[in-house]
Amino acid sequence: MFFLFGFGTKQKQLGPGSTRTCPRCHNSTTWARVKEYRQFTLFFVPVLRWKRRDLEVCGICSAAVEL
Repeated sequence: MFFLFGFGTKQKQLGPGSTRTCPRCHNSTTWARVKEYRQFTLFFVPVLRWKRRDLEVCGICSAAVEL
């Protein structure tokens, strides 16, 4: 029998977020809103998703802050 499966973290872009100062790089920029989750796929079809989080990500250094 032959099975194709996968496991990993996926991110979905939700658009622009708020303008804020980054605690890591100290630049003021518009952050991007991202939905992040872990998923298990079987034959390239998502079967399970867990650990869903809404994040805002700095556009310069990619530091993330959970909403």
